[in-house]
Amino acid sequence: MVAIRPATPADVPALLALIRELAVYERLEDRVDATEELLAEGLFGARPSAEALLAWHDGEPIGYALWFTTFSTFLARPGIWLEDLFVVPARRRGGVGRALLARVAAIAVQRGCGRLEWSALDWNEPALAFYRSLGAETLGEWVQHRITGEALERLAGRS
Repeated sequence: MVAIRPATPADVPALLALIRELAVYERLEDRVDATEELLAEGLFGARPSAEALLAWHDGEPIGYALWFTTFSTFLARPGIWLEDLFVVPARRRGGVGRALLARVAAIAVQRGCGRLEWSALDWNEPALAFYRSLGAETLGEWVQHRITGEALERLAGRS
C-alpha cells in the first residue's frame, strides 16, 4: 500500500536523496547544490518557499512532488508551479505519479488556484506521454528562460 503525506522536517534527508536520484535520471546531477540545511530552510524555515508531498511504500520513500505558489495576472488568481514530480524507477507505472499529481491538483483546487503548471525535459518521452494522458497541454509557443550564478549577480548589480 502506498501512503502519500505532506513532507515534515524529519523527511528532509529522504527528500534530498530523491531529489538527487531525479537529478541523476535527468542527467543533471552536477547541478545539485542542495543540502539538507538549505532544503529544510526552503520548506520549513521562517518563510517557506515551497511545499512537498512524499509517497511511501513499506516505510521507504518512493516518490515526491514539490511545488510553490505562483500568481497569474491574467486570471488574478494564484497558481501552483510543480517543480518536481518523481517516482523511483522500480515503482513507475503503478499509479504513484498520478496519485501525487492528483493530490497537488486537489490542493490547487482547494486553494482557489487558476492553474497548475510544470515543465518537462523534451527528451523525457515517458513523462510527456504520461502528462498527455492526463489531458495536459504543451505550451509550445512559450520559451522558458533562466538566469543563475554570475549572470544573476551581474544583473543584480553585485559584480
